[in-house]
Amino acid sequence: MTVYFIGAGPGAADLITVRGARTLAAAPVCLYAGSLVPRELLAECPADARLVDTSRLNLDEIVAEYVRAHAAGQDVARLHSGDPSVFSAVAEQMRRLDAAGIPYEVVPGVPAFAAAAAALKRELTVPTVGQTVILTRIAQQATPMPPGEDLATLGRSGALLVLHLATRYVDRIVDELLPHYGAECPVAVVAMASRPDELILRGTLADIAAQVKEHGLVRTAVIIVGRTLGAEQFRDSHLYSAERDRHVC
Repeated sequence: MTVYFIGAGPGAADLITVRGARTLAAAPVCLYAGSLVPRELLAECPADARLVDTSRLNLDEIVAEYVRAHAAGQDVARLHSGDPSVFSAVAEQMRRLDAAGIPYEVVPGVPAFAAAAAALKRELTVPTVGQTVILTRIAQQATPMPPGEDLATLGRSGALLVLHLATRYVDRIVDELLPHYGAECPVAVVAMASRPDELILRGTLADIAAQVKEHGLVRTAVIIVGRTLGAEQFRDSHLYSAERDRHVC
């Protein structure tokens, strides 16, 4: 058997990959994060599949489900929101599976920041304006940030920042970024990206905190800060330039 960690995408059920949907449809066991994964995706599971909502399970209980399926020779589809490569708590599960000798594979999905950029109709990397995107979060009581990855340090780069799990700390974010980006730096907040209740807030570091509070956003949103959000006058890329020699590989 194999445990398949499947990126379910940011929210819209049809944003799961074809590979993810096929894997889900063939697995006799499905573990899913009930608070984040769209219920419509469960309709892709076999009619007799064992469905386990992990939203109230701890790591030991989740691993016990893998061990049980392994003993029965049953593949497991483990649905995670977004993409398993960032902020998914997949690494700790893989470590447990390695220790137990249980095989696993990863099926990538559409990450939240990509869905947010699509909703904003923005490319996050723009020639001569910004070519670096930093995906991060801020320190909370439960999980501190590693040394050197605090927001003030990252902000010194001036790169476009995408902050996950951070809207309840918007005042702190603004205070730490103002010295590096300035009050007029463009900011966008996208909540529930790709879902029917998607909400987009646009502003600057000067006014975004008030907007977040007005709409009561505390979770399932990303905050994007950087100059490329407002870029209008910029050089065309070399990729499609008429001056590029297209005979050179």
